[in-house]
Amino acid sequence: QIRLVESGGGLVQPGGSLSLSCEASGFTFDEYTVGWYREFPGRQREMVARVLAIEIGSRTDYEDSVKGRFTIARDNAKNTVTLQMNSLKPEDTAVYYCQAVNTYTGIRSWGQGTQVTVSS
Repeated sequence: QIRLVESGGGLVQPGGSLSLSCEASGFTFDEYTVGWYREFPGRQREMVARVLAIEIGSRTDYEDSVKGRFTIARDNAKNTVTLQMNSLKPEDTAVYYCQAVNTYTGIRSWGQGTQVTVSS
């Protein structure tokens, strides 16, 4: 059974940093594209950053508003994907979700989400 467990959310002041971590289990981690999405109240979940599976090139993609501020990294030995968020802005406030997508079937799995609040 696929399991994704996020940690690291919380409250931070504008300009501050947070690091989110997602621990994965129950599947062959390096065969999946993994990433972070966020959901604002009343809006659809949007991609923040992702790292493609090894089989399809391991490229990283970022949403435009986080480029240069956020860094995603996957550790295939530890089955984790982290999101380092720097220079946080109030508009980054959202629930952040870890996602894993099977390269061969396209089936998506989600974590339970973690709240990030950027406020003074």
